This record gives sequence, structure tokens and C-alpha cells, in this order.
Amino acid sequence: MRRMLPLWSVFVALMLAGCTEKEENWHGKDISGLMPELEFQLQGTNGQPVTAADSKGSIRLLYFGFTSCPDVCPTTLTDLRRSVQQLPEQYRDDVTTLFVSVDPRRDTPERLASYVNFFGERIVGLTSEEPALRKLAKRYRTTFGYDEPDASGNYNVSHSSAVYVFDRDGNARLLLRPGLSPEQISEDLAQLALKSSS
Repeated sequence: MRRMLPLWSVFVALMLAGCTEKEENWHGKDISGLMPELEFQLQGTNGQPVTAADSKGSIRLLYFGFTSCPDVCPTTLTDLRRSVQQLPEQYRDDVTTLFVSVDPRRDTPERLASYVNFFGERIVGLTSEEPALRKLAKRYRTTFGYDEPDASGNYNVSHSSAVYVFDRDGNARLLLRPGLSPEQISEDLAQLALKSSS
């Protein structure tokens, strides 16, 4: 005759089994369901319109900045490039960085193209007239502003240093804040690529 386990031991076994299920552990902030899907129409470095549909199927990293940015922008874009380079080889071409310049007065398509090309092949330079940029920034609950120009006409632009991560379907998934290492970012991107690969 088979010996029956006490009811309490069955309950404990089920609880332990539930605890061993792998949960999502992100280094970035999980914003799933908190932000709208990726949607925009901006101007690319060739002067032509670019929309989110043009990069559908890839994981998109959305970052607002400007080419005259002295430190934060180049540091962030360098870290993003390094994080993608550290991905397993089969996922490296699955990530596209969307660099949105919020300084359209200075960032012409030609200047933007030269800037983003320095940071790798899978980075797309985008900009637009200020009203469209304001609308996009508001969509993702951020903003930007311009300082008063100096005697030479130079001015600084304030903007968020966070990076928004969207999955292959354009759903907002993560917010990468300053302080994350390229290794941590790469781990998040690898996990997201693995979960969304067909």
C-alpha cells in the first residue's frame, strides 16, 4: 500500500516549488505597463521621415540628447555601445539605439549623422522641430530646456539622462538610469532579447 504524504507536507512542497520559479530580475527600472508604446515621426539624418515602424522587430533604446553635449551624452552612448558589444553574438544586431536630438537649431541632419556614426552602426540619429520634440518628450514624461546663449551664441541644453528600453513589439519595458554599468545594461538587454526571441 502506497504511503500518503501528510497534507501539510504537500502544501510546503508546493510553496517551495513556487519559490524556485525564476522571476525577472532587472538592473533597470521595470516600466512595463507604465509608459505608452514606442511611437514617433521624426526626421532622420538623410532628411527623410523616420517612424517607430522602421525599426520594428528590434529592441529599441530611446535617448534624448544633443550633439554639443559635453559629457553625459557621449558617456551614455559609449556605455550603450559597450553593452551591446557584450551581448551574445546572435543578439547584437537585435538592438537599435534611437538618439533624439532636442537641439534642432544646431543639429542639422549632416551634423547628427557624423555624431551618431562615431558610436556605431546601429544607432539612428533623429530630430524634428521643437513642438514635435516637446510632444514626444511629454509622451515619455520627460522634458528639456535651453540655457541663455553666451556672448558667442553657445548655449547648453538640459535633458534627461535616462534611456527608455522598448521590446521588439514597441512596448516600454525598462528605464535605464545613470549609474548602471555596461555589464548590467547588457544583462538586461540579453534577458529581454531572450524572452522576446521567436
